[in-house]
Formats: sequence, C-alpha cells, structure tokens
Amino acid sequence: MATHVIKRGFHFKKPNVSFAPVIKFIKINAVMVIALVAALITSIFVPVDAKYLSYFDFKTLTCLFCVLAVVCALKNIRFFYTLASSIVKRFKTTRSSILVLVYITFIGSMLIANDMALLTFLPLGYFVLKETGKEKLMAFTFIMQNIAANLGGMLTPFGNPQNLYLYSKFKIPTLEFMGIMALPFVISILLITLCCIIFVKKEEVSIKEEAKPLPKGRTAVYLLLFAFSIAIVFRGIPYYFGLIIIPAVLLFMDKSALKKVDYPLLLTFVFFFIFSGNMARIEAVREFFSFLLSKNTLIFSTLSCQCISNVPTAILLSGFTENYHDLLLGVNIGGAGTLIASLASLITFREYTKHNPKKQGYYIKLFSAFNFSFVIILTLVMSVI
Repeated sequence: MATHVIKRGFHFKKPNVSFAPVIKFIKINAVMVIALVAALITSIFVPVDAKYLSYFDFKTLTCLFCVLAVVCALKNIRFFYTLASSIVKRFKTTRSSILVLVYITFIGSMLIANDMALLTFLPLGYFVLKETGKEKLMAFTFIMQNIAANLGGMLTPFGNPQNLYLYSKFKIPTLEFMGIMALPFVISILLITLCCIIFVKKEEVSIKEEAKPLPKGRTAVYLLLFAFSIAIVFRGIPYYFGLIIIPAVLLFMDKSALKKVDYPLLLTFVFFFIFSGNMARIEAVREFFSFLLSKNTLIFSTLSCQCISNVPTAILLSGFTENYHDLLLGVNIGGAGTLIASLASLITFREYTKHNPKKQGYYIKLFSAFNFSFVIILTLVMSVI
C-alpha cells in the first residue's frame, strides 16, 4: 500500500517501487546479463565502429531462432513427450534411457553441429526425466548431453563451428582432420559412458500416462520445418529464407510457438559476439596469446577457450601459429570447461535454469566438476601422445 508524505502543506503520494521483477529477471537470465556487462566493458577499450558488424554470425543467430521456434511448436503438440515415451518403453531403465539420450546428442552433434543438437535433444531429455519422476537427474543428464555435444562434434569438420573455420583456413585434408580428432573422440565416448554407468542407478522406469496420438498434419509440417532449419545449417539454403518462411508458417499454424522462443538466449549470443570480437582486437590480448602459443599451442589454446570461448579462440590464434594439429585439438577439448568455453554450453545452462531457476549454483558446481575433469584428462592424454 502506498504511503503518504506531507511536505510544506502539499499532499504527496509516495509510490511503491518494487525491484522484485527486475531481480527475478536478472537471476533467470544471469548469463545474458554477464555477457551484456562484459560487452559493455570491452566496448570501453574498443569503441563502437563499423567492424562491430563483422562480429556477428548472422547464420548462427538465424539457425538458433529457427530451431528454437520449431522446437517450441513441437513441444506444443507433445512431440517430445511421445518420443520420450517410446524411449522409456524400449529401454526400460533410468541408466539405459539416459545413455540413449546422451548418445543421440553425441551423434547429432556430428551431423547437425553441437548447438543444434542440444536445442533438439535437451527438450527430449527433460521430458524423459519429468515423466518418469527422475527430475533429480536433470542436471547430470543435461551436463552429459552438453559434454557429448561439444566433444562429439569434434570428429567432423562441420560438427563444431571452429572445426569448419580451421578446416577451411588451413585446407586440412578430411582424412587427416578425422585422424587428428579420432583418439580424443574415442576417449570422450568412453568417459561419458563410464560417467553414466557410475552415477546413474539401473532402476526400472515407466511413463505415468499413455502418449496420445500426434496430430499428423501439424507433426508433418513441423518436422519439415525442422529439416528446413537443418538444411540452413548445412548451407543448403540461404539462412535469410529461414527468417521468412518459418515465422510465416508458425504465424498461421501456432503463434504461441513464436512467443515462447527463448529470446534472452539469442541476446546472450549477441552480447557474447561483441565481447569476444572486442577481445580479439585488443592489442595486449593479441600479444599475450602470441607469446603463449610459442610455448605450447595445445595447452594455451585450451586455456584460451575458457576465457573467450572456442570459436573466437580458433579465429584469434590461427593468425599466430601454423600448428593446426595442436590448435585443432585445443579448441575442441577446450569446448568443455567453463560455461563460456563453448556457446553451446550457454544453451544447456539456459534450458536447465528455465526448469530449475533456484538451482543455478548447484548446476554450475556440478557442471564445472565434470567439465574440468574431461578437459584435464583429455589434455594430459593428448599432451603425452
């Protein structure tokens, strides 16, 4: 209730000002706010100019928007619930169901890139755990899916954005590329499988209710839109077509899907592009990385990813070394680690906190423990061999 203040004979009404909604928004979108602050700070050292436009990967932003919109539409017809039901019925235990989710994400990252794999299969993981009453395993499952996406995509030139860049820049032969990444790829599979076996009990699970038949027409259209989005990822279709066709179809078939798109996630990517782009233009940063690369390309490219993410690291450091073998290993292994080591990790964090807004701290601790374990093991093995 508003309070009243009497001052010099005038009657003032003191409005109630509540910052609760703002605080709640900041808590839910903490990574976006951090990315914004980082972008603003680096903008002090690199004033805004025409080069800022080159920071943004408009294709990635478009693909993110398109996939997010289509995934929302598929959620609205309970597509993921139906798919989750079929997985649980076939594999019957918590451990096997989670292993399937992680393996699907692992394979998906090799084919449609790590961020698209997570956008597609994290909702599936959520529905499997929610409908079987195993929400307590959500953080672990999402983290394993995240690691699977980041490390699974390392095997192919198009599995991760940094791979495609280095593959093109150094004109690496395809077989040589896959040969470089084969060992850490196999080790990653073994480590992920071992983690799932150790940390997930073999308990029988079942879906609480029978899945209802999907609407055939809408399902077919939405799956076509999803395939259309993937075609954009593979550069089979110009990305700007996605901004025209997908919103147009969803405006006609499901407007709510467009409203439910995670726009703060898109802004997180925008702010992060600005931060990493500015970091790459700061001369002191460039000189520092040039010095470190001369000492050990693998270790310092891995460490760089923890600070400015793997894609900017690949772009920045490729100008200071011809050792693409170790640089390629570093920017892929380094995708695990901190939340900002890979932009795909931000997708996972956003998806988890959307369902568990009060468990951000718990997630970050668990995320860091597993991710840094993977980084340390893979870096040590590849440094010795």
